[in-house]
Formats: sequence, structure tokens, C-alpha cells
Amino acid sequence: MGVVGACVARPTGAEQVRTVVAAAGSLMVVTDRHSWEPAGLHTFDDRGRLLLRVPDDCPLAAEVALAPRGIVAAVLKFTDVAPTAVRDRVRARVTLTGWFVPAGGTSHDCGLDLRLDFAHAELETTAGTVTVGLDELTLARPDPLAAYEADMLTHLVDDHSDVVALLTRLVDPRLMQGVLRVTPVSMDRYGITLRLEHAGAHHDVRLPFPAPLRDPAEAGGQVQALLAAARACRRRYGAPSRP
Repeated sequence: MGVVGACVARPTGAEQVRTVVAAAGSLMVVTDRHSWEPAGLHTFDDRGRLLLRVPDDCPLAAEVALAPRGIVAAVLKFTDVAPTAVRDRVRARVTLTGWFVPAGGTSHDCGLDLRLDFAHAELETTAGTVTVGLDELTLARPDPLAAYEADMLTHLVDDHSDVVALLTRLVDPRLMQGVLRVTPVSMDRYGITLRLEHAGAHHDVRLPFPAPLRDPAEAGGQVQALLAAARACRRRYGAPSRP
């Protein structure tokens, strides 16, 4: 049974942007005067708007204080890095441009809340660069596994290399020729992506779940369904090295 080449569902560009931003621990904020790398200070509100908590003593807070009506043009850059040790670990880059505006004033713990009014959203992946519509971005939601994917993948690699090897039975045997290592590189509500590494190259293979996940609690059952399908396949090639 080979699943490569099948038409499998994938997250939309807007969903990917929301997922990258939701899972990112830090970002780069660039304005006309400063660049800054805040960590753990951004969130999305219920209306899909990005909020940033800015310490009162940071350069961006001073720039907002001096700007007319407190509005500052900004570029926000996010980098999505695979949690597992693979070649070319950068999976995606997201660039958001717009204007920071005050949102709620100064908080009780001495910080300024800013809201980003979007002007442009761009997603760069190995498939190319696309512009994501602002209406799409507002309506999209992060993948339900966004906050759990890193732990799930590292657990799979560190403690269940036998499971990874079994999943390779779902890959077209022709693509396994010369493969030295197989490592899960991503997981979303639609399935798992394996990275097949050769001596001087690599490519990715999607293994779709039988049905898209609705919440993280369903991940175990969907992975077990893939494993059941893999066990039903005949081994037609040598096993690659363990991750």
C-alpha cells in the first residue's frame, strides 16, 4: 500500500499561518526604528486579532508613545522549525505586516497591550510563497495539535522508533530505495509527514489519517488506525536506519 501521490487533505494557507503563529514561542518585530525579538508575549483574541504585550521599558513601547495616535507600522516575522532533528528544519516562515495600535492601555503589571491591524500576510514553505487573504486569516483557526505537536513528535522519535519504522510500510516501496533514515517531521489534524533522507537529498511523504482530527484527544486513535493499516501491508523492502 503506497499513499504517496494520493490526493490528501492539507491545512489551508490561512490555517498554516494561524498554526505557525499559535505555536511560535517568539517572533521578530521590525519597525522603522527598531527590531525586537519578544518571547511568549503574543496571543490571538477570539476575533482572530494578534495581540502583543509590550513591557513599558522596551523600545517599542517608547515608539508607540511618541507615534501619532499611538499607531506604529510593523512587520512581524515567525519561523516554524521542526521539533525533530532533520535536515532543513525550517518548515515555514510567516510574515505579517500592519499597524500596531493600543488595545486596552497599560495593564496592572506594567505592560502595554497592542493589537496588530493586518495589512498583509505571507506564508513561505517548500512549496513556494503565497499571500493569505485577511478575511481567510480572520476566519481560520490554528490546527488542534498546534500546542501538542512538538511533544508528540519528539516522543515518537525518542521512545517509539519501532512505530516510525512500521509506518514506512505505508510508503510506496520505490520511494524507500536508498533511504538511510526516516523521521516524522510534522503532524496536523489531517495526518503525519515523514521525512525520507538519502545520502545527499531528502523528500517528505504525507500519511493521511482516516478522518481529520477534531481535537487532540483523537490523535492516538488515528495513529493506531495508521499502524493497523501498516501491519496489513507486506514488507517489500529493507527497513531504513532508525531515527
